[in-house]
Amino acid sequence: MIKLKKGDPVIVIAGKDKGKISKIKQIVKKDGKVKVIVEGVNLVKKHVRGIEGVREGGIYEVERPIDISNVAYYDSNLQKPVKIGVKIIEEGDKKIKVRVNKKTGEIIDKVWEKIKKEV
Repeated sequence: MIKLKKGDPVIVIAGKDKGKISKIKQIVKKDGKVKVIVEGVNLVKKHVRGIEGVREGGIYEVERPIDISNVAYYDSNLQKPVKIGVKIIEEGDKKIKVRVNKKTGEIIDKVWEKIKKEV
């Protein structure tokens, strides 16, 4: 289960951009591997030929995906990376799945809601 999602603050824990803090722009799933595109991280230069009337040619900096194992959720209160867990909370007849900070036990957000069917 992927515990990170788009818009989460993350810190890069391995690679050439180690220590950078940013947000997840996109999650890419391909061939059983999960990678993330993080804003301003893993930038590469791409040479692009211009097409008349469509785009201008030149050298552009493009963000490339990095493996999800190389990033960790960043808690701005603690100022350090933390692990994320999932808990199921019951509210009356509803079961709600929430993401939880494992270090502090603080609820990050709701994953999704599931309504319990009564028999």
